[in-house]
Amino acid sequence: MKVIITGTTGMVGEGVLLECLSSNIVSEVLVINRRPCGVTHIKLKEIIHSNFHDLSPIENHLSGYDACFFCAGVSSVGMKEEQYQHLTYDLTLHVAKILSKLNSNMVFCYVSGKGTNANGSMMWQKVKGNTENDLLKLSFKAVYNFRPGIIEPIKGQKNTLKIYTYLGWLMPVIKILSPSNICSLKDIAAAMINSVIKGYEKNILEVKDIVALAKR
Repeated sequence: MKVIITGTTGMVGEGVLLECLSSNIVSEVLVINRRPCGVTHIKLKEIIHSNFHDLSPIENHLSGYDACFFCAGVSSVGMKEEQYQHLTYDLTLHVAKILSKLNSNMVFCYVSGKGTNANGSMMWQKVKGNTENDLLKLSFKAVYNFRPGIIEPIKGQKNTLKIYTYLGWLMPVIKILSPSNICSLKDIAAAMINSVIKGYEKNILEVKDIVALAKR
């Protein structure tokens, strides 16, 4: 399969990228970033594009793909709702609408977050929930919204959040005490790949669904 990945300069996107490059199922990967991801591979193509709210300059490079693994995202910490809405809902839907127009048989996987809820009390919950809901209305072959909790990074990653550096030793304990709140980036990437070739019965994937789909 041929896939597009966004957000590969962040932890989730980098992990998904590394797993896709090592997968025999994935033949070609296109990454779209604002800055270089720092990875080179025979299967990898990279487009540096600063404005994700306007993809018209690069549209002619975006057709012929089987899947998009949308891993780009920002933290809501310190942001007003209008800004977070613009960088989360508006950006994601703009990219998705362009890709659905160019690739009618595409599977779109969106990395949301545990606790996402369009009717929730917190601003980020509602924005991400509305993003999930409106992605499902687009003309993709399928849309899967991933809601990981605590994420175990891949060994050797460059873009790991500092908190995981300090709390890495706790991962095995969390897996035992609270398995529904933790999954690995290997699980997320494998689940995304399997969603394209095998599908899944739910459009919203909580941690247990991600792990189950990863093992199919």
